[in-house]
Amino acid sequence: MIVRLGYVAMSVMVKNASPSKTMTYTHFEKLGDREAAIRKLERIASENIRNTQRLLKHNRAYDIEMYRISSKLIPLLGHEGLGDWDPIERLSGDFAELGQYAKDNRMRLSFHPDHFTVFSTPREDVLRSSRADLDRHVRMLEAMGLDASAKCNIHVGGTYGNKDSARARFLEQFGALPERIRERMTLENDDKTFNALETLEICEEAGVPMVLDIHHDAVNPGEVPAAELWPRILQTWKGQKEQEDGSGSPRDLPPKIHVSSPKSESDPRGHADYIETGVFMDFVRAVAPLTPRLDVMLEAKMKDGSLIQLAEDLKKEPNITMLSQASFEI
Repeated sequence: MIVRLGYVAMSVMVKNASPSKTMTYTHFEKLGDREAAIRKLERIASENIRNTQRLLKHNRAYDIEMYRISSKLIPLLGHEGLGDWDPIERLSGDFAELGQYAKDNRMRLSFHPDHFTVFSTPREDVLRSSRADLDRHVRMLEAMGLDASAKCNIHVGGTYGNKDSARARFLEQFGALPERIRERMTLENDDKTFNALETLEICEEAGVPMVLDIHHDAVNPGEVPAAELWPRILQTWKGQKEQEDGSGSPRDLPPKIHVSSPKSESDPRGHADYIETGVFMDFVRAVAPLTPRLDVMLEAKMKDGSLIQLAEDLKKEPNITMLSQASFEI
């Protein structure tokens, strides 16, 4: 099995390259001139996109082919006070350049919309906001020129006192999304509500790939261990293809998992700065015979620093061959 490592949004290694610079709405209002304030928002967004491309260039130098883009690229995007503002088209040149760099270097990009984007909700206003948020994320991926291999990952959401009703509501409301959005979605098991088996069953019914989070599975386990669920999880990825590069038929898109380590005994759900190899490698070894390729998103606080450290730690593991600075074979 070939394993690629990736990280989330921010870099601890590249200085002055935040992809999430922002402006508060209070500051926006204080500027007085609305048009000038909007242009300032767009300048900040353009800088965030350019910084994202700087991070992709950094990733290329370290052989990192997988990266989660910050959902905060465009400050105040979706804010109720800016309902008539649509900056994505105005930023189309920046987005296109970012996407082209990712395609040229065969990088797998994704988004993880915030926790308030939920489809198990009983509230119409929350559902409406969730639909709009996913549409904005997908429009950004479309502006980058990326196909449906560039995914948006979300959780099933809250149970609202009745898990069966929440599950049914999710399937109905998620299923009503436009195809251009649904084809870009993945679902992840939660650390408090829907566990790995429950999320898998929803993925199977909705026809959506599942992103297994092995840390969440440890703190919110189901009746069946994650490694035993893996053959079914693999099936949810069947038919997914990598970005077409013009060289022939695209390869199968590797399944993705999320990996983090507990912050402490008193805070087992929190994420530690680095990745402990033990639980991670136990899972990798368990699924390797069934899995030609696997992509691993590291959700450690030290971001790319944790990836580089994990790669060093893996050199000490038996039966591991490092293929690059950010990938290995087992």
